[in-house]
Amino acid sequence: MADAQARDEAVRFTSDLIRIDTTNRGGGDCRERPAAEYAAALLAEAGIEPTLLERTPGRTNVVARIEGTDPGADALLVHGHLDVVPAEAADWSVHPFSGEVRDGVVWGRGAVDMKNMDAMILAVLRGWARQGVRPRRDLVIAFTADEEASAEDGSGFLADRYPRLFEGCTEAIGESGAFTFHDGAGREIYPIAAGERGTGWLKLTARGRAGHGSKVNRENAVTRLAAAVTRIGEHVWPLRLTPTVRAALTELAALHGVDPDLNDVDGLLTKLGPAAALVEATVRNSANPTMLDAGYKVNVIPGDAVAFVDGRYLPGGEEEFRSTLDRLTGPDVDWEFHHREVALQAPVDAPLYARMRAAVEEFAPEGHVVPYCMSGGTDAKQFSRLGITGYGFAPLKLPADFDYQALFHGVDERVPVEALHFGVRVLDRFLRTA
Repeated sequence: MADAQARDEAVRFTSDLIRIDTTNRGGGDCRERPAAEYAAALLAEAGIEPTLLERTPGRTNVVARIEGTDPGADALLVHGHLDVVPAEAADWSVHPFSGEVRDGVVWGRGAVDMKNMDAMILAVLRGWARQGVRPRRDLVIAFTADEEASAEDGSGFLADRYPRLFEGCTEAIGESGAFTFHDGAGREIYPIAAGERGTGWLKLTARGRAGHGSKVNRENAVTRLAAAVTRIGEHVWPLRLTPTVRAALTELAALHGVDPDLNDVDGLLTKLGPAAALVEATVRNSANPTMLDAGYKVNVIPGDAVAFVDGRYLPGGEEEFRSTLDRLTGPDVDWEFHHREVALQAPVDAPLYARMRAAVEEFAPEGHVVPYCMSGGTDAKQFSRLGITGYGFAPLKLPADFDYQALFHGVDERVPVEALHFGVRVLDRFLRTA
């Protein structure tokens, strides 16, 4: 059982890590090394030998291995990223890099995404060192750079250049799952991620004939781009149910006492109330226009115009995604992947999933564990190149008025102290026997 010191350390480490500004602005503008050195020092104090690795100076990753008691068991990867998205201090109630602990809550960028999980992992491992605990199977611990951008300096770099460090790993846990979701009817749901939609960030380029803004121009690149962006934004993607989402819908329907009619998914979602939010973004592919760039002067028609689109596709849905974008962009607009990563799916009938469920239920017996598919992506995509099956499991017990999902990349990101205490207990229980 995780002791009081481990629970207290999870809070302190979360606060300390938040105070280390690891803002990832994209394009290589980030420096994770101070946070990596902090984590490495805590591991070393616990007798765990860390390895620090960089593709680019300052973009540091930490990897360590803890030997298990069963030499015949496959290894388990436990990973969390060290970088965070930008935060505008003027918009926050507290400074986003203060790490302030106020009224039982830890405030700051990374409090839920995902320095809290990094801190809980460190606290559990240090607790084991004090107690002389060893896990059943080898654990590989990875704190990564660059997850909030391309992962080229983080998990992608590690998977491509240092696969030997992950030898024997067949499964992994990372963000984001096993948090309390309140369904509005008194039920506490704990969704464990067993899938991720693929990432298809797109660059659209329209080309036309440059000219004077006062002249007739039937080959206007801005007009062509705007038409394509409108078609993409208004497109209604067809329903596509993966096994993970089917399982989620079936279990949520049972919890709510409604008919699990998978032939009318939209109708079923309306019957699930707030719980529909756990699955509604993962029953279809999606493509949302997000950025536009064209022209340099109001009276000059530019020769080209560019847009960016955040596309996501379900496991098995990439071919449909590509063909649909070919049709929607039309003959006058070209598109290419600005960034692409695979969709993932993990079995919900696996022993590891059962152990995650059992660990949550031990400390939240009133809770209902269900599988779900993430609408976005994590480092699990890059680690999948090594044949590692990934799950989202970063446990937190949250009060009913705490909108956890809205705080990802949001203003006033924060995490309750008691949620961290719960997470340490659950992780300790799970990792001992996983």
